[in-house]
Amino acid sequence: QVQLVESGGGSVQAGGSLRLSCAVSGNIANIRAADWYRQAPGKQRELVASIWRSGIESYADSYTDSVKGRFTTSRDNAKNTVYLQMNSLKPEDTAVYYCRAEVNLASGARTIYWGQGTQVTVSS
Repeated sequence: QVQLVESGGGSVQAGGSLRLSCAVSGNIANIRAADWYRQAPGKQRELVASIWRSGIESYADSYTDSVKGRFTTSRDNAKNTVYLQMNSLKPEDTAVYYCRAEVNLASGARTIYWGQGTQVTVSS
């Protein structure tokens, strides 16, 4: 059985940093691609960052304009984990953050999993 577990949320002051983790476990081959979304109270869920395999040994990433230069997504293939490093946090970054992973299973199938969400609160 495949599980996706998010961790790393919390409360920080403006200007602080947090690192979110998205760990996939179970009978999988690898994480093909992953996205980070966030949803603030009363707002729609928005795509924040993405990372995907762009070559045999290379990956590409992209970010929404509001987090460019502050957030970085990365991955550790050995741990089947994706990270979102968030620096220079602002109060407007406050939201529940979700990881979405496109996973290649050991069976050869490909499936999408969502994390349970982790709260990030930034105070001014």
